[in-house]
Amino acid sequence: MDPLSDVLSLLKPRTYVTGGLTAGGQWSLRLPAYQGIKCYAVVAGECWLSVDGVEQPVPLRAGDCLLLPHGRSFVLASDLTVPPVDARAILSVVGRRYNGVLSVNPGDDFFLLGSHFALEGDASFLLDVLPPIVRLEDDAHRESIRWAVERMLREMRDFQPGGTLVAQQVAYTLLVEALRLHVSDGAQRGTGWLFALADTRMRTALSDMHQTPAHDWTLAELAHSAGMSRTAFAQTFKKTVGEPPMAYLTRWRMTLAANRLLDKREPISSVAPSLGYQSESAFSAAFKRQWGSSPRQYLRSRRPRLSATGNDQ
Repeated sequence: MDPLSDVLSLLKPRTYVTGGLTAGGQWSLRLPAYQGIKCYAVVAGECWLSVDGVEQPVPLRAGDCLLLPHGRSFVLASDLTVPPVDARAILSVVGRRYNGVLSVNPGDDFFLLGSHFALEGDASFLLDVLPPIVRLEDDAHRESIRWAVERMLREMRDFQPGGTLVAQQVAYTLLVEALRLHVSDGAQRGTGWLFALADTRMRTALSDMHQTPAHDWTLAELAHSAGMSRTAFAQTFKKTVGEPPMAYLTRWRMTLAANRLLDKREPISSVAPSLGYQSESAFSAAFKRQWGSSPRQYLRSRRPRLSATGNDQ
């Protein structure tokens, strides 16, 4: 798989809320902090978005798609001077009558379609390279996003057997497309492995490391794979990815290690050699440098109920 697919396969994004928001007249809605990533598409109308910790509010209009990846509380409003209503209060009132579309104020001046993705494991590998707001404005190159939005609307309005599963898969497609377009839009100004994928040479090197993380990669091999000199490759990689090639390789290995130890419950004795470490002690030292604790301590903190004879080896 490619690097983005690798990372998403580890995090296993899954939608547990997909629905819509309608509003009319003057309105303002505060949504609480959350875990995971929220993905929205503005279907009709306009509004303002104000995210906690972000100084400038963002205007949204029909056709825009956005990701909110850092779990911060935020406000959507026709006018930010209007005191916001807590979304939880509205949901507590509508209760079982909530059918997937939340109405803030009577009217249909504004319609927003959104999904909330839960992530498994340590999501920092992806979230650390994303800003608080990822906004994609509609243009001729956003056809795939428009298709996804239209298909989700169809599933919501004309429910068919299996519709929930279809809506979830389309929402996942929308998330991936948004990330792809963000890579393309931010290629010239962003730093991190995600933006580096826009550079064919860097994408080749990153893909090599992801495909065979256990290989004893050298700077010369990676530079050759990218079709560059060692010096030019090292400089370009650090500039685009934000860290040297070997540091990135170690971080990816340790991300895989944490997943295999925690999620797949593999023993250290099999994880270490599968990621290129000749001894458990060398592996444990690298793991501690990355995560701040030994594999055993990491497992105890993440899975308190693991027995000493299970994963905690």
